[in-house]
Amino acid sequence: MKQNLQAKTTLRLFTDDHQRCFGPGIATLLHRIEAHHSLRAAAASMDMAYSKAWRIIRTAEEVFGCKLLDSSIGGAGGGGARLTTEAVTILRAYDTYYKDVEAYSQQRFSQLFTFYKDL
Repeated sequence: MKQNLQAKTTLRLFTDDHQRCFGPGIATLLHRIEAHHSLRAAAASMDMAYSKAWRIIRTAEEVFGCKLLDSSIGGAGGGGARLTTEAVTILRAYDTYYKDVEAYSQQRFSQLFTFYKDL
């Protein structure tokens, strides 16, 4: 039985020396930090180790040359994290760029793979 085809677009940003620095994983992590106000809770919601989450954040911070999180240490009121203004700017730009690329990708896929139904 013939399967339906679909295109899946993945968008990753790389440095000049081919180091991956931003993509769907960190975008999801940043969105979850916005929702949970905690890096630990965001990582847990993705089944990601807290140490890996920090590693991803630090790599992106090195590449972009700015802090992505404002963190506070726990205590009576508990700790937390929120995105810096720079992180929000990067995340919104990535989200918009991804939506544009995805829309174009789906449009081209529909145009170029119409023959598949007739095979």
